Parts: sequence; C-alpha cells; structure tokens
Amino acid sequence: MQRQRTRVQRRPVHGVLLLDKPLGLSSNQALQKAKWLLRAEKAGHTGTLDPLATGVLPLCFGAATKFSQLHLDADKTYETTVRLGVRTRTADAEGEVIDTRPVSCSAGQVVEVLDRFMGEIDQVPPMHSALKKDGKALYEYAREGETVAREPRRVRIHEIELLDMRLQGEAPQLRLRVVCSKGTYIRTLGEDIGEALGCGGHLIALRRVATGPFGVADAVTLDALEAMGEPERLGALKPVEALLEGHERIALDAEHAGRFLSGVRRRGDWPNRERVAVFGPSPANPTPTVLLGTAHVQGGELIPGRLLSPTDIQQILETEAPAP
Repeated sequence: MQRQRTRVQRRPVHGVLLLDKPLGLSSNQALQKAKWLLRAEKAGHTGTLDPLATGVLPLCFGAATKFSQLHLDADKTYETTVRLGVRTRTADAEGEVIDTRPVSCSAGQVVEVLDRFMGEIDQVPPMHSALKKDGKALYEYAREGETVAREPRRVRIHEIELLDMRLQGEAPQLRLRVVCSKGTYIRTLGEDIGEALGCGGHLIALRRVATGPFGVADAVTLDALEAMGEPERLGALKPVEALLEGHERIALDAEHAGRFLSGVRRRGDWPNRERVAVFGPSPANPTPTVLLGTAHVQGGELIPGRLLSPTDIQQILETEAPAP
C-alpha cells in the first residue's frame, strides 16, 4: 500500500530568515526545506550559494520578497581554501583533475600575487555557473561537453586576507578571507591566483560569512530550525525592514500613511533622498513603527516605490501581537 504524504497547511509568514546553508544542498533546496518547516505560503532567496558552499543565505518570506532584489547588490565576505598545484575542470573539488604541477612559490610571492588581485579586476565567468547564455545556463552547456564564449565581467575585490598558508607537503594550500562585490566568482578567483603563482589551483572549501549587514554568527542551521517549536521558528525571523539597511526612515501619521499606501505622493519638508523606508502607525499604537514600503524624495515629494499591501500589514501586526 502506497504511503500518503502529509499535507502541510500553509500560512502567511513575513520576515527574513538568516540560514546557515549546509554543504551539498542547492540554495533552492535549502529554501524549500525552510519554507516547509515554517509552513510559509511565499518565499524566495537573495542570491544563490553553490551546493559546495556553506554559510549565510538570507531567505525572504511573504512581504520580504518584495525587497529581496535590494540585497543582491550587497558586498559579500567569504572564507575559502585554495588547493595549490592541482587544476580541475570545475575549479572546485567536485570536478575531475585536468592538470597537476609542483608548487615552488615562496611566501613573499604569495603576498605579492594576492596584492595583484585587489581592487577592480576582470573575471571570465566559469562554465560551471548559473549564468545564462541564450537563455540556457552555462553549466548546462558544460554538462553537454560544450564550451561557449563568455564576456569578462568587472568585479571589485575590497580585501584579501591571508588566514593561513602551507606551501610544502602533500596538499599545499592557502586559506583566504575575501571581501568582494556582487557577481564575484570565488572559484575563478582561486583558480586565477593559482595560475598567477605558476602552479594552478582549485577550491576545496568555500563559506560565506557575511552578505551586506548579515553575518553567519546570526544565522540558524536547518537542523536547529527543525528542532525548534513553531513559535521559536517564527521568532527566528528578522522583520521585513531588516532588508532596508541604508534607507532613510520617514514616519507618517495615519492620514498620510493611508494615502501613501494608495500610491499617492505626499508633500513635506524632507530633503532629497534616493532610498527611504516609510513607516506608519498601527490601530493599537499611534507611534509610526509599521513598515509601509519604500520610496524616494524629490523636490519635497515622497514618491512611493515598493509598497506592502494592507493584508500584508495586518498579517504582520497579528503575528507581532502578544498572545492573550
């Protein structure tokens, strides 16, 4: 007799979960597991991590998905280990070995090479990546044994810190901490550093320790989330406005808040601002602490951007209300 799967009763959930993604799961697989545990109706993530990478992955639920795009531009911080002397087809430990060379560089040469990769650099996206060419992901071409031309992309490396170095022995390697702009391929960076040292290299470990204002120390694992009760799981969520770091805060009274939520511009003595987070009062609290949406200010006009719906706001208020 076929076993029936338990149907999960979905519910509206709003907020941001900082997940410490485990090794071996894709970002989407991790998202779906967290979505199932929270019984959430709607969810998305703010950029992907490779299955072979671990670390902080912000997951957006409900109204937070409206602002997830804002986080894609955030700088990222990674800790990674580059195995020197061995090149693989995928530039990581999963790919087949295609070249081996002796490692004869000195510590001084390592420091000099790392300095060369600071600032703006051009990277050719790896074939084993999700970047699309003619509507098809590059890794799909790679699986078919095909290599296609890729245009170099300009990225910025803000910082490379040498955490550890072993140039002798069976597995010479570098352990690095890299702070970089969006769109940086750490696998490509590791491979390019190996080439610059004359021995080649590939990644054997990759962990994202920060993305924008979010650090892995504040992240929760899937195992920990699974062990929690439902109230704890909801309590692990950060509020939707956690995605709006760097936005100027503007508070509106009830009348102006209602018009703003209808998409109507408001006039005031605000200075011009490109990024504004707008708050209004709740029925139970006249202090404007409820997020209404984003906006920008031009010529004294508050111009609505992405807005929460009245339903979203009501559900958030009900979730935040203390139990009787």
